[in-house]
Formats: sequence, structure tokens, C-alpha cells
Amino acid sequence: MGQSSPLSVESKEFGYSGWQLAGKRLLDFVAALTLLVLISPLWLFIVLWIRLDSTGPAIFKQTRVGQRGKTYTIYKFRTMVQNAEALMKDKLEKVNDLESFVFQEKDDPRITRSGHFLRKTSLDELPQLINILIGNMSLVGPRPEVPELVKLYTPEQRRRLNVLPGVTGLAQVNGRSELTLGETMTYDLEYVRSWSFWLDLKILWKTIFVVFTGKGAF
Repeated sequence: MGQSSPLSVESKEFGYSGWQLAGKRLLDFVAALTLLVLISPLWLFIVLWIRLDSTGPAIFKQTRVGQRGKTYTIYKFRTMVQNAEALMKDKLEKVNDLESFVFQEKDDPRITRSGHFLRKTSLDELPQLINILIGNMSLVGPRPEVPELVKLYTPEQRRRLNVLPGVTGLAQVNGRSELTLGETMTYDLEYVRSWSFWLDLKILWKTIFVVFTGKGAF
């Protein structure tokens, strides 16, 4: 943890040109729509598995902070017991050090049996394809954070809100859940400073290998 990113990128001031924005949005929309059609049978299987495994809805909805600080509803397959969010709120209210904070913990008792598999394979993130179609998320970008943590950001850390949040990102291919929030923030700010269409493609390519190995996921 804490090592420099293996994806070598040149740091520069962040900025999109018009054609870059259009290209990124086109890739997001076409990829999300195609994947939703292809995985519809898998989607149905996961929904049935979650409902049989534990009580509660199959889709988990939560408020997250997106681009320019706007809040929106994120969609995921539920991987925890039904009252898990209430239990997490107590933990979030006591956070005073973002650098060392770890959002997810190994052997979390709130995670269901199906949830362990869905997290390990990142299948729990599939409903965020809907967020991409809506336009409040991208395939690649910093992972969206909860409002309780965003309010503790420094002005520099708020720069990660300059871009759309993503389903995967630089931090996700360099440690995922093993990273502290401070380490994740370092990767996110590097992504914002160094964004390019080519960098997005490299992150997507590396995400495939990270997902298949399950490294850093719990």
C-alpha cells in the first residue's frame, strides 16, 4: 500500500476539451447499454440469490456525492444485512481523520453469504450501469463518497469532485479495499490531474485483471 501507481501518467492541470467529453460520454453510454443487455440473465440470477439468501430488497440505494458536489442516488446489489447502513452511520459520525480511515473491513459481520461473492467479483457494482446511463457516473473516475466524509474534505481534496465519479478508477486497480481513504484520495487526485482518454482505457483494461484475481476486494 502507498506505493506509486504502476500506471505511469504525466501530471498536468486538469481539463477536458469538448471532443474528449463527448468521447468519454459516448463510450460510457454505449458500453453501459450493451452490458445491461448482455447481463440481463445474470442480473435476474443475482436478484433471486440475494432475496433467497437474506431478507430485504436486492438493490441497495444510497446517497453519494458526485461531480461538483451534487448528491445523487447510487445503485448496487445489496451485499449486507438490511440495517447495515444504520450501523455504519455511527462509525461515520466519529470520523475525524480521513487519512487513516478504512471504509471496508475484512470479515465484516454485516456482509451476507451472497455478498461475500458479489464483492469479491465486483458483481455488486453492476447496477451502477444505470447510473452511467442516467449520466451521474462514468465507467472510470474516483469512487463516489458519502456526504458524511465529503464534508471533511480539504479544499485540495475537493478537486476529486471536478470529474464524474466512476465504477472503477486508479485507486481500484491499485489496492481497492486495502487502501486507506488517504491513499485512495492520493490516487483520485492523480487521476484528476492526469486525465486522458488513453488513461481511462488503461484503467478499464487493468480492471479486468483485478476483478478476475479478486485482489484487494472484501
